[in-house]
Amino acid sequence: MIRHGQTEWSLTGRHAGRTDVPLTPAGEASARALAPRLAERRPVAVLSSPLGRALRTAELAGLTGVRPDPDLLEWDYGGYEGLTAEQIDELRPGWDLWRDGVTHPGETLDQVAARTDAVLARIRPLLAHGDVAVVAHGHLARILAARWLGLPPITAGHLGHPHPGTLGILGTEHGKPVLTAWNLP
Repeated sequence: MIRHGQTEWSLTGRHAGRTDVPLTPAGEASARALAPRLAERRPVAVLSSPLGRALRTAELAGLTGVRPDPDLLEWDYGGYEGLTAEQIDELRPGWDLWRDGVTHPGETLDQVAARTDAVLARIRPLLAHGDVAVVAHGHLARILAARWLGLPPITAGHLGHPHPGTLGILGTEHGKPVLTAWNLP
């Protein structure tokens, strides 16, 4: 699980769901830095959000044969798109994304979880042949990890936010899904 590299919006804490914000120079550098670690793994398939920041991260990290998957788009934040958590809290004091969700016309947590479940259903058969790389976004990565572990989507709020340009490893141990690593540079 790879989170795209840094963008101006991730740097300033703005919610970037569907807005296609490009990588910063630091974001491009962190994506390039992932290449040696990913080359060791040699994934049999690479799925990516169709947004440019994810596709560019995959390219700079040396991943090939990338298949854009619309189910890997970040959470649709609706009216909160482009706002920071602090700005949203001014509008809705005490707001918590995981508990309170977003405004219409955005997605519910369960809708995002259904998309990650669909991705996992496509990935599981591929895992019999080797590793699968997924390049996506922060909140979506947390939900995907929670669902991999068989946990309710709301538990994703208990996973640390993946830093831009980092790697998380979802695996198995004794036949059970585990979170092997998180936020590896």
